[in-house]
Amino acid sequence: MIYEMKKYFKNIYHKKRLFPFSALQMQMNVFFVNKNITFINMKVLQFPLARITIGFLSGILVGYYFKPDVAFVFLTLFIATCVFVFTYFLSKRDSINVIYFGLATFFLAFSVGTSTQIIHTDSYQESNYIHQESIFEKSHLVSVTIREKLRSSAYNDRYIVLVNQIDDSVNTGRMLLNVRKDSLNHPFEIGTTLQIDGSLYQNSPAKNPNQFDYGKYLEGKQIYAQMYADVSDIKIGSVIEKDIWYYTSKLRSKIIRNLEKSNFNKTELNVAIALILGQQQDISPEIIRDYQFAGAVHILSVSGLHIGFILLFVTFLLKPFPNTRRGSFIKLLIILFSLFSFGLIAGLAPSVLRSVTMFSFVAIGMYLRRSTNIFHTLLVSMLLILLVQPSFLFDVGFQLSYIALFFILWLQPLLAQLWKPKNKIANYFWEILTVSFAAQIGTLPLSIYYFHQFPGLFFVTNLVIIPFLSVIMALGVLVMLLASFDFVPVFLVKSLEWSISILNKIINTIASLEQFIFRDIPFNWLLLLSLYLLTIATIVWFKKPSFNRLALVLVTVIVLQISYFETHWNIQNQREMVVFNSKKNSMIAERNGENVTLYANDSLLEIASKNKTLSGYLMGNFSRLTTKKNLKNLIYFNGNQILILDSLGVYPKDIRPDIVVFTQSPKINLERFLTATKPKIVVADASNYRNIQKLWKATCLKAKIPFHATGEKGFYRLE
Repeated sequence: MIYEMKKYFKNIYHKKRLFPFSALQMQMNVFFVNKNITFINMKVLQFPLARITIGFLSGILVGYYFKPDVAFVFLTLFIATCVFVFTYFLSKRDSINVIYFGLATFFLAFSVGTSTQIIHTDSYQESNYIHQESIFEKSHLVSVTIREKLRSSAYNDRYIVLVNQIDDSVNTGRMLLNVRKDSLNHPFEIGTTLQIDGSLYQNSPAKNPNQFDYGKYLEGKQIYAQMYADVSDIKIGSVIEKDIWYYTSKLRSKIIRNLEKSNFNKTELNVAIALILGQQQDISPEIIRDYQFAGAVHILSVSGLHIGFILLFVTFLLKPFPNTRRGSFIKLLIILFSLFSFGLIAGLAPSVLRSVTMFSFVAIGMYLRRSTNIFHTLLVSMLLILLVQPSFLFDVGFQLSYIALFFILWLQPLLAQLWKPKNKIANYFWEILTVSFAAQIGTLPLSIYYFHQFPGLFFVTNLVIIPFLSVIMALGVLVMLLASFDFVPVFLVKSLEWSISILNKIINTIASLEQFIFRDIPFNWLLLLSLYLLTIATIVWFKKPSFNRLALVLVTVIVLQISYFETHWNIQNQREMVVFNSKKNSMIAERNGENVTLYANDSLLEIASKNKTLSGYLMGNFSRLTTKKNLKNLIYFNGNQILILDSLGVYPKDIRPDIVVFTQSPKINLERFLTATKPKIVVADASNYRNIQKLWKATCLKAKIPFHATGEKGFYRLE
């Protein structure tokens, strides 16, 4: 792909290579000037647009995390605008005032970022369903429209739906609809209107420590509730809302249906649909796991690599067009139309939208033949995307993609200069390798922070799959284009199927080398920032070695060490006991610094190392499992006596515990028990029956004793 991109720009400008993978100099400041490139030595952070972007991003972060008052936000925006106008006119009179104008610009960008986040947050809208009285307390008749089909769970088909009406009230907002699998004959079409009789369930936080917070993830997608229903609870409307999402979904369904008729193997077809159309719903978990372990999961999401190929492909088809002003303009319109059409068909996911916007700016810059700095293009595309949808900033794929692209543009030319092979084939693979390393270096801290694992053979994967992917993309785009017109040549389909089959086997082989997959790496935000400081300082020194820059590297090394020791010092001085929210087996962990003692039954103790809840807890607290003990009736921690009652309900009669933990639904007269023991708090884990927990809660409320159910409130921590 890299080679083709270079060739593409070479053909456009009839000169030397233009695209930023090997021809860029140290600063990676590429300017397209007529038929030549001008390289300008300029620091990225000196760009006015960079400062505006930083202010804008800061405003989004403040709006997201602090949720300021709406009136205050827009008052601040008004003041910032006035200050900006005032300092603008002052800056024309006095050069000193330019500084104040810069500060005013930053303040305005910050205010715009905050207000943008507020405007695009559905929970601030008065019409949103979460503001309806008793929305989560009783059953409702809810009218919705199907917007997107998600990956099905083990028991339910899942959809993102738009709320139209709840009972007699007109409402707005997005929900997650779960329809029981065995009650639905075929999936609902996009645009289908439904009337559902059921209850709304508010997103709940993570029920165990250091667990993925799915409720927070949904909230980031503007989804604040879920519904669970059988088909018997749903009335399908006669009218289908035929918008752009409906037609693109119909087109995708038509393509898939035609390919299925051609006897395209299901496994390979699902991968092809992900590669070309960006739809991952039907890929098996095993395939996704293999791509993750091999460090190639990014190719299953339509991104810059895929959009770049579409640009190359369309440009190749448009070669017969004359290079006149009119001909170039028509080519530009066709290219832009093709990119955005492909983006719509692929569902306009954050990665798709980002890539389409980025390459559209590149195409426009090439048409205008004007100086276009690649970093400016990057920042403008980011600003435009976040202005439309600021929540993309918190999308992991969005963050990784922009960081990867920045490091490719900045670091890859430096790596490429280490060796300049004369052989074209060797040079081709060397460029792939350096691009892969640059992207991996840039994304490594963030990847470890989010996923706590690192594929050690990522460079092998990229060397193999990137050339191979070009063939698959060429075949895939052609096959699916023909399939949209009900024409599916068998030899092309079989060629694509065979290519993807080989790709899957290669990925599986690399992923099977588990000794090169580093998992469960403990990492926190402090180490994340410190590692990025060290990485940036090292690259700055590597770019132009000097004593001062070397000193900066040493300072960042010290900062990283301080962050590491700070983290471990805090861990070593912590003591806690945790009652996990575990449904099948009761789990209690006692942590003393980095040493953890697990209390559980024999069956769980045997497979403790494979328990995801426990491993997440150990990783999140930089700890290790040192002792495994059978769950017993009495545990002592920090001067507290903890009584654990299992299904037998047996306990010493004269005991006065501080804390009582119920597991496995013990049969006991709780009222009499509380009167006799008088505990400070009663804890019930998820192994107890829910109906019994409701009775226990009522009894504790009557006795004025706190009651903590892990199934409702999450894990219980005693410090």
